[in-house]
Amino acid sequence: MRPDYLSYQRATSVSFLGLVIQGLLAAALVIYGVLAKDHAALTAGLFGAMGAVIWLALGIVFDQARRERIEAIEAETLGQDAAAASVFEATGDEFRVAARRLNAMYKVFFPIVSVLFGAALIGVGYLRFKTGQVEFHTLDAPAFRGWAIGIEAFIAVVLFLFARYAAGMARQTVWANLKAGAASAAGLSLMCVSLVVFHIVDIVGPDGPLRALRVVLPVALMVFGAEVFVNFVLDIYRPRKAGESPRPAFNSPLLGLVASPETVARSINEAINYQLGYDVSGTWLYRLLSRAAAPLILGGLLIMWGVSCFTVIEPHQRAMVLRFGKIVQENVEPGLLIKAPWPIDEVVIPTEVLRNDKGERIGVTETATGVRVMNLATQPPTNAQGAILWTNDHAREEHYQVMQPAGSARTSSQGAIALLSVELPMFYAIENVALYEQLGPPDSRDDLIKATAQREIIRYMSTLSVDDILGPGREKTGAALMQKVEGALAQLNPDADGKGRGPGIRIINLGVAGVHPAKKVATEFEAVVGAEQNRQAKIDSARATAVETLTRIAGSAKLAEEIVGRIDGLDRMRVEGGGTQAKINEQEFEIQKLLDQAGGRAASLIAEAKSERWVRHMGERARAVRYGGLLESFKSAPELFKASLYFDALKIALADTRLFITSDKLQDLRITAELQDKDSGTNVFQEIKPEDVPN
Repeated sequence: MRPDYLSYQRATSVSFLGLVIQGLLAAALVIYGVLAKDHAALTAGLFGAMGAVIWLALGIVFDQARRERIEAIEAETLGQDAAAASVFEATGDEFRVAARRLNAMYKVFFPIVSVLFGAALIGVGYLRFKTGQVEFHTLDAPAFRGWAIGIEAFIAVVLFLFARYAAGMARQTVWANLKAGAASAAGLSLMCVSLVVFHIVDIVGPDGPLRALRVVLPVALMVFGAEVFVNFVLDIYRPRKAGESPRPAFNSPLLGLVASPETVARSINEAINYQLGYDVSGTWLYRLLSRAAAPLILGGLLIMWGVSCFTVIEPHQRAMVLRFGKIVQENVEPGLLIKAPWPIDEVVIPTEVLRNDKGERIGVTETATGVRVMNLATQPPTNAQGAILWTNDHAREEHYQVMQPAGSARTSSQGAIALLSVELPMFYAIENVALYEQLGPPDSRDDLIKATAQREIIRYMSTLSVDDILGPGREKTGAALMQKVEGALAQLNPDADGKGRGPGIRIINLGVAGVHPAKKVATEFEAVVGAEQNRQAKIDSARATAVETLTRIAGSAKLAEEIVGRIDGLDRMRVEGGGTQAKINEQEFEIQKLLDQAGGRAASLIAEAKSERWVRHMGERARAVRYGGLLESFKSAPELFKASLYFDALKIALADTRLFITSDKLQDLRITAELQDKDSGTNVFQEIKPEDVPN
């Protein structure tokens, strides 16, 4: 085709049409990707938006080529070239302004656009690759899946048809650069086709391919960007024919194969013929397969659609079947499930949100029978290896429960409150898939259950004191919380009458796993606990002393307590006068029997008292009998009895004394006596017995 200005005008129109089409479709894909949080779709939309720049560059260059052709026609008409050649031989090209601009675009504009386009592909691809790695394990299905498939399929078809149209025009030399725009459109179309296919695969089978696109598409962007730089370097050293239009570096040969697949088929045919040595592509079998390619592909697609009738429910899963949005099977057990093909029937499997140690969401997993854990208050300690003390750092974020103060502070301080950090893990499992799915969207189910449970926890905790939760009543607290949370959850999922049907879960266990005060007041709490322990230690010591004393006194503490109780009862009977003398005597007898049974110090004292009583009794009895005998002696001989008593008393009084007996007739009683002790100095070491000492 002759390169006139009309040819370039048509190429300009096609370029700007490609800019509008690809720009609008890429914008729609970007908007969907942002709203639906579809990482792969957003990556494809960004690629399409950057590819729209290629159409803009082609439109600018083709328009300048159109201007150059018009300028050339005008110059040829006016004979400017001939005059310039004869008069101004060296400066004839100065009047070709459009030609100089076109030449500058080929030498400067195309390379700049190519470098910027390649750098943008690599930069955006790298950033999307990093975010794709983070979200690779996230199993969330994109929102608006039906819209996703429809939009992506529409974009794929429109861009593929337009790419084929542009690639067909690019067969003409004057429009050769349209291959770059066709390759860009074909690349976005290929990405949309992969999204549609993998969305369908995700619905009927594993979700791995759809998640893999989150890193595959960014890698593809980086590969295309690297290809631009490779083309840029190769174009520097590539020899050019005279009159040949420069080829831009952003023209991707890889994507060009998608835009012009017949060239690939032609190359394959030639390679097969060359390797085998004869014209294989001309045989009847090859031509038959070529003609039957479309029916075979259509049959394969029908088979893939028929495979959607079969779904395998894993052992750890439960499923629900929807038919045009209505529930037809609520709780499907594990095994092979045969249903109507997609999109008539859809299988819904409950998902569990996965979170890291910080509580941040990292993805979801499809499971129903597994036991799930939900922390309703403070997270478990992050440092599980070391000792868990009140004065240590615990979870990164703690939730404090409002309670009443402990002990005396509870009654003395009006309006006082206490704050404690409580660990309340709730273990639960799904029982009814339909009720669980009807609870809300996957992202909000756990939040709804958690908020409902926390409301009841706050209400109940406000009625407890610190002693109730730190003391031995922790187990009772967990049981009460579990009962209240179950009652609150049962009010969820109201039916048409407003009666709650529950969230479809069963709480396996809910209890207090740990409790501690704030770190800055832990020392004060420990002081209180220490005082309580000292008090309890003193009470235990007093009880031990009491047991020891009672055992030492009565032989056993139990018998001593029984004796004391009987004695207290006897005192009440005597003081209050409620018992007769017979009852009092009977009580005294019972006490006496118990005292006789008792051992220890009490039994010893009682035995000593009995012995002393017996000795004293017999002594007094002997004195009474002796007195009776003395009385009879007195009656028999009073004078003799008196004299005998007198002389006995005198004997006792004068024992071991010097006595001199004289006559009363002596006038002078002065007596001269030798009072020397004959034993003086000779019997110094003679033993003196106590009884020999005079009183």
